[in-house]
Amino acid sequence: MLSAPETTARLLVTCPDRPGIVSAVTGFLFEHSANITELDQHATDASGGTLFLRLEFQTPGLDVSHATLTRAFGEVVGRRFDMDWRLSFANRRPRMAIFVSKHDHALMELLWRWQRGELRADIPMVISNHDALRSEVERFGVRFEHVAFSRGSQAEDEANILSLLGDRADFLVLARFMRILSGDFVSHYPHRIINIHHSFLPAFAGADPYQQAYDKGVKLIGATAHYVTAELDQGPIIDQGVAPVSHRDEVDDLKRLGRDLERQVLARAVRCHLEDRILIHGTKTVVFNP
Repeated sequence: MLSAPETTARLLVTCPDRPGIVSAVTGFLFEHSANITELDQHATDASGGTLFLRLEFQTPGLDVSHATLTRAFGEVVGRRFDMDWRLSFANRRPRMAIFVSKHDHALMELLWRWQRGELRADIPMVISNHDALRSEVERFGVRFEHVAFSRGSQAEDEANILSLLGDRADFLVLARFMRILSGDFVSHYPHRIINIHHSFLPAFAGADPYQQAYDKGVKLIGATAHYVTAELDQGPIIDQGVAPVSHRDEVDDLKRLGRDLERQVLARAVRCHLEDRILIHGTKTVVFNP
């Protein structure tokens, strides 16, 4: 990133594609003295398709307030081109709550990158259905909450979690949280829950994917970060990674390699979400990578 994060704004656009859209967007920002530092776009078809656009610009020279700029964009450009759009300002740090069970590798990767300033977010709390990682989390100065999340009281536990979260979290990250969230809970955070699945989806969905992969004799294993939907392991995919394996590798070797993949893939997905690099298109995503 060439620009200073605290003065950066980001615009995400999805709309029917037609000539003049990029010109209208950039012209509007020019008129308000914004300096564009990054622009990516993708169209699904040569004509008559859907346009996806991500744009970053600098705000120090703006001639209006953030609120006025946002309102004016909708009136002048958004409405004209029938846009689904979002304008965000990076000086407001998104709030990311993390869910975890007993496996700590994905959680520790996120906390380490966050502490180093690589993930520009606030972490209001870590929630776990086990108490084992409390001291590790609190060492980072992050609040830790234990919710048992037993199968017999899932509705009550989810209500407890929603009460704990309140309005403190903009999105959630499941860093190897080994419980299935109900559709009702997921509906509170549409396309705002990121999960790391320890396999290369859509292969080996569900439980114990490394054993499934071993039994199939695969030559590649993978990890998948995706948005959570009511349908298990079927949400739009954000990022994936793979590693080669051979007939010499046992299940424990696959799990060790998989842990490395899970850390990297989840961290990349979270960073893309934080930097507004993801647009949802049906069951898919458009990801504008840095």
